[in-house]
Amino acid sequence: MKKISVLIPCYNEEENVIPLSEAITEQFEKYLSEYDYEIIFIDNDSKDSTRLKIAALCEKDKHIKAIFNAKNFGQFNSPYYGICQTTGDCTICMCADFQDPVDLIPKLVHEWEKGYKIVSAIKTSSKENPVIRFMRTCYYKVIKKMSDVEQIEHFTGTGLYDKSFVDVLRKLDDPAPFLRGIVAELGFKRKDVEYEQQERRAGKTSNNWYKLYDAAMLSFTSYTKIGLRIATISGFFISIISMMIAFAYLIAKLLFWQNFPLGNAPILIGVFVLGGIQLFFIGLLGEYILNINTRVMKRPLVIEEKRLNFDE
Repeated sequence: MKKISVLIPCYNEEENVIPLSEAITEQFEKYLSEYDYEIIFIDNDSKDSTRLKIAALCEKDKHIKAIFNAKNFGQFNSPYYGICQTTGDCTICMCADFQDPVDLIPKLVHEWEKGYKIVSAIKTSSKENPVIRFMRTCYYKVIKKMSDVEQIEHFTGTGLYDKSFVDVLRKLDDPAPFLRGIVAELGFKRKDVEYEQQERRAGKTSNNWYKLYDAAMLSFTSYTKIGLRIATISGFFISIISMMIAFAYLIAKLLFWQNFPLGNAPILIGVFVLGGIQLFFIGLLGEYILNINTRVMKRPLVIEEKRLNFDE
């Protein structure tokens, strides 16, 4: 009998974990009864009663397992680590807030049985804030244009991964993994399944502008060179233009200094403009260096506090 793993990363989802586990179990009993399954919650150090409710679920049902992180290891490390701990013939990753509908599970499995090693869930529409939706769309299109690797638009990591691909993830040894980019870069034969993203069922999202920026910069510095190329090319042309302006200023001073007193204004303007450009590109260079530094340190993805219902 084939086994399907469902991984649910969670953080402060006390109102969602019980109804979500019930909904997933119902999907398997109704539509996937010929499969064995496991539901794994990986909790990223929740501050509410999420862990207590997950522990109660594990006590009632041995199909439900849990990994409790020792602290919050971020929105990328925890899901990636969780996928690598699954034991099924395939792993389905989905969020804990019901924005990814549970009726996706049979559809993903159906495509997997056709031979696809990766079945990615693509958001064709969403009930989220239209401004956020528009900004996400712009981001995906920009990163797709700039990236050296094909990027998948409106793919958040929700989808099904065959065991063979999960084995690839285990061998990567990447301390700063960006699953969406890895799927695009290293993924096997892939099938896209479209869905409409639902509203959050309950609770409050932990995503904020800083986390969205962090995700954007991780993908930008991991899969594009264009930032550094723009800095190099811009620096070259700005240097030439600056030298031409300085030369023209010198000639004007020598020939027309009595009728055309330029003063120090051009110098001050040039200093501020060039200073702003330099600060921008130093910051951009710093993002690349930070990405490199994170990978060189080789820190563990996650430190576990404890596991529930895993075989020793």
